[in-house]
Amino acid sequence: MEEYPSKQTTENLDDPPNSRLFVVTSRSVTEDELRESFSVFGDIQGVWVVKDKQTKESKGISYVKFAKSSQACLAMEEMHGKVLVESTKPIKVFIAQSRSSTRHRDVEDEELTRIFVMIPKTFSEEDLKETFKEYGEIEYCVIIKNKSTGESKGLGYVRYYKPSQAALAIENCDKTYRAILAEPRTKNTSTEDYSGGTTRADPGSYPIMDFRSGEFTRCLMMSTRAALTQEQIFALFDIIPGMEYCELQRDAYGISKGHALIRYSNLGSAVYAKEKMNGFEYPPGNRLAVNYVDDGEDHSSPVSRMAMQFVAAQMMSSVWNGPSSSQAMKPPGFSTHSPMPRIQTDVNLPPLKKLAPPDSKTKERLFVVFSPSPLPLDVLEDVFCRFGSLIEVHLVPGRKVGYMKYADKPCADEAMAVLHGRFINGVKLKVMLADPPREESHKRPRTY
Repeated sequence: MEEYPSKQTTENLDDPPNSRLFVVTSRSVTEDELRESFSVFGDIQGVWVVKDKQTKESKGISYVKFAKSSQACLAMEEMHGKVLVESTKPIKVFIAQSRSSTRHRDVEDEELTRIFVMIPKTFSEEDLKETFKEYGEIEYCVIIKNKSTGESKGLGYVRYYKPSQAALAIENCDKTYRAILAEPRTKNTSTEDYSGGTTRADPGSYPIMDFRSGEFTRCLMMSTRAALTQEQIFALFDIIPGMEYCELQRDAYGISKGHALIRYSNLGSAVYAKEKMNGFEYPPGNRLAVNYVDDGEDHSSPVSRMAMQFVAAQMMSSVWNGPSSSQAMKPPGFSTHSPMPRIQTDVNLPPLKKLAPPDSKTKERLFVVFSPSPLPLDVLEDVFCRFGSLIEVHLVPGRKVGYMKYADKPCADEAMAVLHGRFINGVKLKVMLADPPREESHKRPRTY
């Protein structure tokens, strides 16, 4: 675990948000060298080199804290992959997760490039772009509109190409826009319909529907008392086909409100998800509450109501009485007579293969980042051995990272190509090539 000066509190480290870098370097790189290399990007408030508690040697992991998030983002963009000191390996630079967070942020994460703003209702998309273009090149602007009237709700998104540009906009734009980083969009939302106006609203603003009245919709609101992450909720509801939107609701300070909005592409999937997930305990002891919310569509006509009731009746019949209901998709931990597969993923994994002999020479190592938390060693071994020549799996204690050693480079390359960015048992994997083992590594055991 990294150690910070006792006077440096958790709040200081995360104030402002996204102002702290997580840097992977050669063990020989010193604090002074880091400070000198990164100081050109702004005011550095602290540099910490993580050291082994027993040997006091550097673990090759460091943190650099800037006064502004725009400075940290610019440093990340410019320094990732650069060589700090001659004859050392290229460094890896990421925005560090907050001390209270369970998530890991990637360089490309949309949460660092898309901002959410409050704007005059008279603003057009061109007005929005014109207002924020001074902070960087804009990929797109979107104004959230009422689906029924087509009128602006006074809310919008601005997506920049670089995290540093989004950070500059938040820091320097007029405070009346109340600019903050937007929640990341999930997969299947490249054509997201912003006109529904469902983003960042309080759960109380959604009229809850009672399924007995036939008021079914494609949108659901999930409530939980447990501190679930965006990734966990996504993995839970993505088990039912057709999910096109999932977002954890947060306040202006980024704190979870304990609610998430989920939208499906069809009514049947939403009804199925509502009946399966409402009352489901995840994690055990935490009962989820799932209700319908207004999706902005007109359900008032008799034909529309009949169609909804027909689809819902058919879905409920298949849930409760269908011949295949016992094999229906279930959330993680769902208790039935049919056990869940040990490995739950949408990846087509090869069959199991034997491990390489423990004394095999390591030809390639993979560096894996887990979000929100590491998988068990036996599960990782089960997954990564399927590509052949796996020697061993190693998790870094106290961190959400690990290493996979392979005796054959093509096997490692295949594992990285197949598993990078994918979910295994609800955990997202970021799989990268690790730095090559040092020739002198046989002289003493690794500390990671």
